[in-house]
Amino acid sequence: MIASREPAVLRTEGNTPDFEYSGSELDALSEGQNYYRWIVGRFRPYFGKHVIEVGAGIGTFATHVLALPEIERFLALEPGVNTFPSLRQRLAGDSRADAVQAYLDQIGEMNADSLVAVNVLEHIKDDLGFLKDAYRVTAPSGHLLIYVPALPQIFGTLDVALEHHRRYTKRTLTAVIEGGGWKIDQIRYCNLPGVLAWYIVNRILRKTSLERGEVRLYDRLVIPVVTRVESFWSPPIGQNLLVVASKS
Repeated sequence: MIASREPAVLRTEGNTPDFEYSGSELDALSEGQNYYRWIVGRFRPYFGKHVIEVGAGIGTFATHVLALPEIERFLALEPGVNTFPSLRQRLAGDSRADAVQAYLDQIGEMNADSLVAVNVLEHIKDDLGFLKDAYRVTAPSGHLLIYVPALPQIFGTLDVALEHHRRYTKRTLTAVIEGGGWKIDQIRYCNLPGVLAWYIVNRILRKTSLERGEVRLYDRLVIPVVTRVESFWSPPIGQNLLVVASKS
């Protein structure tokens, strides 16, 4: 577990990132309340008491994790100079939570129960280096919780606009996670209907941004059905991949 309630210590003091997040999906995806509750529900057995979220954005996912009574300490890392103020303000009222403007490789040893990254790994050029850093900051019994875009076949204009370096397959994601020292406990495709929806907006309509109304509609009409069906059935493909890994 994380040893104290002191703020996280940067390994390089004073070296605040000057990265500015240019993607548009954070505000739009804030409409996906059912979507985030679903992901939190899948990860809940593995969070433990002390959680690090990397790439916390504006804090949408963090608020769902902090709704769980078992969480005692939550560290949210976000490098974006334009997104971090919203994150800090959103978490300011919760004494369990710290927000730090930093990259993962700037954080000292934390011994966390889990590290979670939702729709983050695809933005990182050196995903292997990131996974090695995740291994470093978690406890010997810690878990890695990853949720990423899947299927390179549907990579398109929206992925480019959102600065995605890649979409993963089970094989490519397994290889990089195991390369980081982790043992995969489960890996599964999620959100089967999202494959067609993403293909239409990304490859046919060639859109370059997500609209709040579109996300809200999908979240209200499709996600509740997906969560029920995929709770007992793992689809052969899906818009996303979900991984739970532990230290080998």
